Amino acid sequence: MPFDARDDKDRGHPRLKLVSGNSNRPLAEAIASYVKVPLTKGQVKRFADMEIFVEIQENVRGQDAFIIQSTSFPANDNLMELLILIDALKRSSALRITAVIPYYGYARQDRKPGPRTPISAKLVANLIERAGADRVLTLDLHAGQIQGFFDIPTDNLFAAPIFARDIQDQNEAKDVVVVSPDVGGVVRARALAKRIDAPIAICDKRRERAGESEVMNVIGDVEGKRCVLIDDIVDSGGTLCNAAEALLKYGATEVSAYITHGVLSGGAVSRIQNSKLKSLVITDSILPTEAVKAAKNIRVLSIAPLIGEAILRTSRAESVSSLFY
Repeated sequence: MPFDARDDKDRGHPRLKLVSGNSNRPLAEAIASYVKVPLTKGQVKRFADMEIFVEIQENVRGQDAFIIQSTSFPANDNLMELLILIDALKRSSALRITAVIPYYGYARQDRKPGPRTPISAKLVANLIERAGADRVLTLDLHAGQIQGFFDIPTDNLFAAPIFARDIQDQNEAKDVVVVSPDVGGVVRARALAKRIDAPIAICDKRRERAGESEVMNVIGDVEGKRCVLIDDIVDSGGTLCNAAEALLKYGATEVSAYITHGVLSGGAVSRIQNSKLKSLVITDSILPTEAVKAAKNIRVLSIAPLIGEAILRTSRAESVSSLFY
């Protein structure tokens, strides 16, 4: 019998509360549908000067509260919403507050790339902790070590099982090679390749400046193969488009891409549509724009069941890592 979090109160456990910010309301509603708990009534509004105001309109005292909020565009507004929601729940005496952040903004600033530069991913972690979060639940962090930026429990979920099922449905996993668009993504590519029993290849990328990249070489055998590029973030789309051209040049029969977070800023959607990519598959960790929905070679997979199940297991103090093994 499916677990219904609404039954927890009758069992003497804290009742599960789902609170949504404005960054991705459709995803929050899908998660609520999976968990079988309605979203907590509340409002997040702005004054004339764009100052954010939050009001929780239900009793949350002694409850297990989960805030669903991606810190995607506009990143600063959505981050501030998250912090104020945490503070509102803390001051309302919620027993435990979990920040569910499907897309963790500022994750690409996880180290000092040069002198006198910040590590903004650590700064954001500090802000979330100081606001009063007790745990963090996120998806496919740009760098796994960002978990160590928090001094509170942090679960990093993976979209790989969702991608693996879709690849098997689309390609029947025949003649597939999983490709990392750069050396840094080899661990992610290897994890997906293991799930679908496929070899891997690597694109050797040289980046001259931020936002621009050039594929110089392909390491591995891709001739006569269906190539599947795997990465955590697609922003401008330049890396993917260059990688697709290089793979086809090296003999690949077709190239698809599976990317967890579809940032797709600027002219990225148009660039993807006019590229050599057969398809780009992203998740709804970031609310898809109308341009993304209209693009013929971009598909969106829902992560609501994955996050919903992780929320249920967290609330019941069960294993979350077992979702991936």
